[in-house]
Amino acid sequence: MMKYKGYTGKVEYDDEAGCFYGEIIGLRDVVTFKGTSVKELQKSFRESIDDYLDFCERMGKAPDIPASGRLILRVPPEIHSRAVIIAKTEGRSLNSWVIDAVKEKLMV
Repeated sequence: MMKYKGYTGKVEYDDEAGCFYGEIIGLRDVVTFKGTSVKELQKSFRESIDDYLDFCERMGKAPDIPASGRLILRVPPEIHSRAVIIAKTEGRSLNSWVIDAVKEKLMV
């Protein structure tokens, strides 16, 4: 993974083409980059993000952001119910309980 200006790029290697290629993840827009060396890949990654942000500005469009901070989940009712019960038993809101559960899973 690569990071720049809050954006994350996922990188893969194409053995046939002999190059690295990647995509900025978490966007509705498709933003890609590629390079034959790590240095070239890093440069292409940063330039792609800068180009994307410049394009959005010229078009008067707000750029996509990787995450808004809102997460809408669909879970089975029995899991939802158990989570509410545990959160309330701990004297917490469901939101704060879920945040901590996600942090624990992500090891943050």
